[in-house]
Amino acid sequence: MEQQFDATLTGTDSEIDGTAQQVNRPGYTKAYDFRSIDGTLHLVIGKNQDGEWIRLDGTEPYLSSWIDELAEQAVSHSL
Repeated sequence: MEQQFDATLTGTDSEIDGTAQQVNRPGYTKAYDFRSIDGTLHLVIGKNQDGEWIRLDGTEPYLSSWIDELAEQAVSHSL
């Protein structure tokens, strides 16, 4: 498992700071778990066999744009 990294998602009112780390999820080539510093947001995304990033778990409600934001940060962090 990879180290945690700092990540920021764009909320409706402000940015949401947190940490993310790669996790193992069967059936997904990659998966990341994001948790906000204040504990109000949890998001787990995974890359399926077709190469699409999707939401696997987390708090409701959520913004669909967070999936792409977190995926971009995770990919850039792993380079």
